[in-house]
Amino acid sequence: MDVTHDLSMIALIGQASLLVKLVMLLLMVMSLASWWFIFRKAFVLRDTRRKSEDFERTFWSGPDLNQLFQSIVNGRRTPASMERIFEAGFREFVKLRRQSAQQIAVVMDGTRRAMRATYQRELDYLEAHLSFLATVGSVSPYVGLLGTVWGIMNAFRGLANVQQATLGQVAPGIAEALIATAIGLFAAIPAVVAFNYYAREIDRLSTRFETFMEEFSNILQRQGGSAVPAA
Repeated sequence: MDVTHDLSMIALIGQASLLVKLVMLLLMVMSLASWWFIFRKAFVLRDTRRKSEDFERTFWSGPDLNQLFQSIVNGRRTPASMERIFEAGFREFVKLRRQSAQQIAVVMDGTRRAMRATYQRELDYLEAHLSFLATVGSVSPYVGLLGTVWGIMNAFRGLANVQQATLGQVAPGIAEALIATAIGLFAAIPAVVAFNYYAREIDRLSTRFETFMEEFSNILQRQGGSAVPAA
């Protein structure tokens, strides 16, 4: 090995073995995919939080529930998560209350089930791709370590026929190998940070949705049949 070996990042990557290059390529693809989901999830959660706040302000300003329901159903924009929960609950409540034989307890039980089903679908949507971020965060360092171990093995195999090994001879091979670990950490750290942050944000939204469902159920139960719109 030449002691004047080029130790620039690009040169080290180019001189790495085929397996190490494949490991680096895999890690870069995982990193790019995780960054795509990180930015996409940021926009989704910000939009959901903003629309939920807007809907809560409108809801608690005391509008007629029938008119609020019609404005959501006939609106041009896509309803937010909390609006969908309200729509599902109110629609089920109206349908059951029109069946005069139904007791209010049965009506409210069906209303809560409808809201709970919509709530779960919205939560599944918000949690989409979080498992991918968790996988990248947990697996990337080990994938990078695989490339590092393989690269170091090749570096020492190259010294097998050398009578006297020096630091200058072994350093390039080890440096090539350690790049894989560095790329693995580069992919893992943002994914772990984003996963933890988004998980907390989704928990807050989940608590907000559940609180709204309970308060909305109490309003419907107090109003009884007066909230039923005209056919």
